[in-house]
Amino acid sequence: MINLLLFEWDLDKAKKKGNNMKIMPKYPDLLEEYNFSQGVEGKYATKYAAGTNLVVIDPDIAKFFPDHDSVNQALRLLTEIIKKQKKVA
Repeated sequence: MINLLLFEWDLDKAKKKGNNMKIMPKYPDLLEEYNFSQGVEGKYATKYAAGTNLVVIDPDIAKFFPDHDSVNQALRLLTEIIKKQKKVA
């Protein structure tokens, strides 16, 4: 997810700067510097689908979490609070 966000940021930056970063004519959402010519489609799709839960975080919340580890740490702390409250109730 972070890679996707960085890609979107790069694309916005390219559009603002003009000719410094060229956009590929055939694929307007990709910059020329992104070279996927040696890529293998679906290479990690099975592993990814088996062990990943992707959640999109709103930008106002995402600014407090620099990476996935900080999100996981916050969620673990929240789950501990929830467990303690259930024991009390």
